[in-house]
Amino acid sequence: MASPQSSAFDFYFGTWHVRHRRLQSRLTRCTDWDMFDGTCTVLPVLGGHGNVDDNLLHLPGQGYRALTLRSYDPASDLWAIWWLDARHPHQLNVPVKGRFTDGTGTFFANDMLDGRPIVVRFSWLATHTRTPQWEQAFSPDAGQTWEVNWTMDFTQSR
Repeated sequence: MASPQSSAFDFYFGTWHVRHRRLQSRLTRCTDWDMFDGTCTVLPVLGGHGNVDDNLLHLPGQGYRALTLRSYDPASDLWAIWWLDARHPHQLNVPVKGRFTDGTGTFFANDMLDGRPIVVRFSWLATHTRTPQWEQAFSPDAGQTWEVNWTMDFTQSR
């Protein structure tokens, strides 16, 4: 029998309008946010054990494209998520790994920011609604404190 995790991202298939909110500087006590729109189209891959999304981000002064690749591993019952930014087309970010519990997805990775170690957290919220949300947070102290530095609010396009 398939784990419920294997279909946890099914809510996300389709085309979305995205409202982005991104801190201008990370882990610097910055309180200034850029707000901008974008679009996202999500398709299943790997026979339903993965998905890919194509993003257009209208970041002020430098719009760009990016994609997210997600894959589910039945052996570990975990999802892995990679980000590929067209501004750096040969650099695949470290994958965050995790799962959904009660409709909330939480994913973590150890990474580096400006030469120092951080923990990255992706959270998927309100996935049972017509307006799911995503947020990214960084921790400079192994998860004791978190700075949310990017949020995305999704509205499905018709």
